[in-house]
Amino acid sequence: MGGGPATGILAPDSLQFNRDPVGIWTRQDQNTLHLSWMQVRGGRMFRRDYLVRLIEDMTQMIAKVFSLKQERKHTEALWELDELFKRQFRLNSDLLRSLSAADIEQLFRSHGYLEADKLQSAVRLMEEEASLLLDLEREEEAVMLYTKVFQLYLKSALQGADLKLIGLTERIGMVRERLRSYALPETAMRDYYAYTEQQGMYAEAENTLYQLLDNGKMEYSEAVQFYQRLQLKLPEDLAKGGLPLEEVHEGMDELNRRFPHTAVNGDKSFT
Repeated sequence: MGGGPATGILAPDSLQFNRDPVGIWTRQDQNTLHLSWMQVRGGRMFRRDYLVRLIEDMTQMIAKVFSLKQERKHTEALWELDELFKRQFRLNSDLLRSLSAADIEQLFRSHGYLEADKLQSAVRLMEEEASLLLDLEREEEAVMLYTKVFQLYLKSALQGADLKLIGLTERIGMVRERLRSYALPETAMRDYYAYTEQQGMYAEAENTLYQLLDNGKMEYSEAVQFYQRLQLKLPEDLAKGGLPLEEVHEGMDELNRRFPHTAVNGDKSFT
């Protein structure tokens, strides 16, 4: 056997490391791989440490804002939030209020990747700002901002954000309740539908599905696929999600009653 010092570790063809004539990784290759892994691991640790410090800073700021709200110093509270936006995200409140949810999302993308945890952290401050605007009886501005908050929280969750970092599941639920009496953009409702199904909140997903159907924002075939996916779930998971298997069948029947012509001439498997 010729070549450099053998390590006994076969090199996968998909990895472009230097190999000796018999296809065995050299010690240099192992060192390169180890260094690359340490860099990745170090990057993740740095990111996590950054997020922990950010959340600590935000927690202190939100406590201060709450205290100012109790003292009826809402303008001062808005200033404090704006300073934190500038310090942590190099953004300001006026800019965030002027941009759409989609534009704000783009600010938190890097090389096509959404920094979901950083986004949800910034949006937590936006939620606090919306609450202050509501206290100041600036309802229209507050509702517009809450709507962006809802959309961006959902984007964060759907893109793999850490749900425990700021209690994202609870925050989405609270903002949804705030907006319950207001019409929401189609994109927000579709993301909420996807999110609730993803999180196993099947009853809420079904309710959202029918809202989309009733407003002409969803096709019959999409609704069919929803119930077909639910049929593949364990009965106990369906029950936990508020939609027992019996109610899944009832929902399928209801869909056929609402769209009898489509049910007859469309998807034959949905009966």
